[in-house]
This record gives sequence, C-alpha cells and structure tokens, in this order.
Amino acid sequence: MVLKIENLDCRIASTNVLRSCSLEVDTREVVCLIGRNGAGKSSILKSIIGLYPSQTGKIIFNDRDITRLPSHKRVTAGIAYAPEDSRLFPELTVEENIQLGFWITSKTERSGSFDLEKVFDIFPAVKKLIKRQADTLSGGEKKMVSISRALALSPTLVLMDESLEGLAPLVVNTFGEAIKSIKRDLGVSILLAESNIHNASHVAERSYIIDRGEIIFEGHPSEVLEDEQLLKLVGK
Repeated sequence: MVLKIENLDCRIASTNVLRSCSLEVDTREVVCLIGRNGAGKSSILKSIIGLYPSQTGKIIFNDRDITRLPSHKRVTAGIAYAPEDSRLFPELTVEENIQLGFWITSKTERSGSFDLEKVFDIFPAVKKLIKRQADTLSGGEKKMVSISRALALSPTLVLMDESLEGLAPLVVNTFGEAIKSIKRDLGVSILLAESNIHNASHVAERSYIIDRGEIIFEGHPSEVLEDEQLLKLVGK
C-alpha cells in the first residue's frame, strides 16, 4: 500500500472542506477521485501534499505517518503534485521548469532515477517544446510540463489535479496513454482528481466519488457509468 488516508478532516477558516475521508492507493495503481467542482477533490490532494492542514485523521505514506510532516519533506519522501493550474514559472523555459524537479531531489536518495529522455518517452511533444518559455505554451502543453516536472522528482506517488480537464478528446487519449505509461514503465502510483467520469474511466482501476467533502462511493469507474444516481452526483 502506497497511500492510506484514514478519517481525514480538514477545515479552512470556519468551513469543513473534508469530513472523515478515507481512501487508499496501492502500488502501481491509478485511482481516480471524482466529483463536481467544489466537492473536495483538490482539498484532498492539498491535504496529502501538506498545503492544507488536517484537523483529525491520518495520512499514511509507505507505512509512515506523514500527517504532521512539512510539505517539502513529503516531496522528498516521494510524493509529487501536479496542480490544476500547472504553476509553471512563466519566464523559465520548459527545460528549466522540469530541471527544478531534478534540483530538488539532487542531494537525496531519489536523485538520478529519472531524466529528460524518460520525459520524452512519456510525452514526446515535450521534446519540441524544451526551449520554449513557459508562458508561451497552451493549456494542454502546460499540463504536460507540469506532470513532467512532478516526475522529475522521482516520486512513488503522483497527485494529478484535473490533468484531463478542458482537453480535446484526442489530447485526452494522449494523456491517458501517458498516465498508463507512468504506471507501467516507471512503477509510479497515481491519484487523479477529475470532474469527468468518462475521462477517468479510460485510465483508472478504481474510483472514489466525493460529494460535499465526504467520500460516498468506492468501486470501478464502470460501476459509476452504469448507475444513474451516481452519475447525477458527479454531474453527468
């Protein structure tokens, strides 16, 4: 088991954004967290990476309780985060943005297990963008670079926030194949937060539905697609 969340509560100001949430991600597994906008998907990812504080509950990563561990130590322990808005440094080139990941892990035991050639294997289009400045990229290109930078940290687990959102169907297929390659070829586990169950169903082996900060379903994505009540909950 790579990740186990147990009864996690998170409060921002006076709002409970997560209520007793529990989920698991196994080794070499792609798990999708599905829900409407504002349901709590991003809040779970931000709690796992340490950007949001946990009031109660536990976050277990590789059999280690990291609930109170600072965010930067979670990164060097093997968790990477590709946020919804990509968060690239706009004035740096694509190569420089990705190299930041290598630099962060350069003096840790995770150093050296990933390189640019592996980036190009997963996202061949990045090779053509490598000298481009980040603020000249399209939305889909920024997402590719954001995921590549996350992989440059040589993680065990990657958290992807809406990585398939807003992409054309052909591009969604490209990203889907890349996600499968990350799991298969790199042995990396993935927790993918998505609004679109149809996109998620192409890549995820298990799914959770979150609604109003609570996990209300666990099962295969096909079960969601076959259940009208569950589809209504995710807005489809």
